Amino acid sequence: MLVSPLGCSILKRAVDKGLAEIHIHNLRDYTTNKHRKVDDYPFGGEAGMVMQVEPIDRCISALKEQRNYDEVIFTSPDGEQFTQPMANSMSMLDNIIILCGHYKGIDYRVREHLITKEISIGDYVLTGGEIPAVVITDAIVRLIPGVLGDEQSALSDSYQDNLLAPPVYSRPASYRGWDVPPILLSGHEAKIAEWRHEQALERTRRLRPDLLD
Repeated sequence: MLVSPLGCSILKRAVDKGLAEIHIHNLRDYTTNKHRKVDDYPFGGEAGMVMQVEPIDRCISALKEQRNYDEVIFTSPDGEQFTQPMANSMSMLDNIIILCGHYKGIDYRVREHLITKEISIGDYVLTGGEIPAVVITDAIVRLIPGVLGDEQSALSDSYQDNLLAPPVYSRPASYRGWDVPPILLSGHEAKIAEWRHEQALERTRRLRPDLLD
């Protein structure tokens, strides 16, 4: 589930350039039982299965023996909402661990003693934390200098200045009577910049007024 999205496009380019390292660790490799189980029934009789503390602790401890980590992140629907400013900040860290939750959840002792940051990508529940882990990784790695062909591109993305991005257009200038705004064809950089800012404000007021609060 993780190998394919983490091994293509921008993420693959970053790894191939030596700008980032992405390693996937299977918690079953850190079990001590014959069946390599990483989950068990919850105390108290609640429905579902819970990821056990021991294999998670063994995995994180083994990784920490190899290098220092700035954050040990747990992907959880009740974590702190993931934002662009958070991605910006995390892109400057040296090493992070992302623990993917699964089943009913993880033994809470992991969250109490091993996790430094809990992140949610939205107010909904997924089958596991793998997809959020990919989202977080992609958002962080693309900001590392040298990963994108044009580093200025990331600076003009939505949310970088707490506004949605303005509309963008390309050739042809006219298609089926749908015309590109004339200002973008004028070559007047200052007026174009002003138009883009006005468009960004308008789209933010209309679509995400909460960002302007």
